Amino acid sequence: MATEAANPHNLHEATFQKLRSLLVEGKIAPGSKLNERELAESLHVSRTPIREAIRRLAADGLVELIANRGAIAVQLSIEDVIHTFNVIADLEGFSGELAAKNISDATLSELAALQYEMMAAYARRDLSSYYRLNLRIHHLINQAANNPVLSKLFTQVNARIEALRFRSNQDGVKWEKAVEEHQEMLNALQARDSARMRKIMIQHVHNKRDVVVQLLKAEALPTVVAETIK
Repeated sequence: MATEAANPHNLHEATFQKLRSLLVEGKIAPGSKLNERELAESLHVSRTPIREAIRRLAADGLVELIANRGAIAVQLSIEDVIHTFNVIADLEGFSGELAAKNISDATLSELAALQYEMMAAYARRDLSSYYRLNLRIHHLINQAANNPVLSKLFTQVNARIEALRFRSNQDGVKWEKAVEEHQEMLNALQARDSARMRKIMIQHVHNKRDVVVQLLKAEALPTVVAETIK
């Protein structure tokens, strides 16, 4: 395509980000096969950027490449979800603790601005914008910890459960609680209270885990009932 020839890097990155959003927001369901031809047609690109995006998504842990089946949107068991969230809780707790010690005034100001934008998205019930801003906040806190190894681990492990973190805010009461916790994070960072920040971050992730597990169990119940009736 002409657009691809003119600026292939931008097109490939845009394709990757769009496909990633489709996975995170559940528009491509867990366990679904990623059909290159259909995706290329729907995103109005050739199959080359689609293939590259799928390879990158596989490296990020959002897609599995399975012999004789192709690319499949990752589908974690409840046990995998619990284990992954528990690891993320410790990573984010440590990240928050270090960030409270190392964060700059400029980064604090940036976080406050992102928090304001995220609250506005919450008020509009704009879940896509809210999640995008939420993710930026978590990554910025992680970067403020000033530990490259920790940042890399966080990015790798968190990618596995991004779609589930997105879904955890679809319950109104739980979403409100998550918003309150984000304000507590900002307050702890502004106070440079590392112990409090670690505790808030761990509890925040544990709350996400519990919401997600509840969702997955509720979704599995009709299948279990149907199998019992047969």
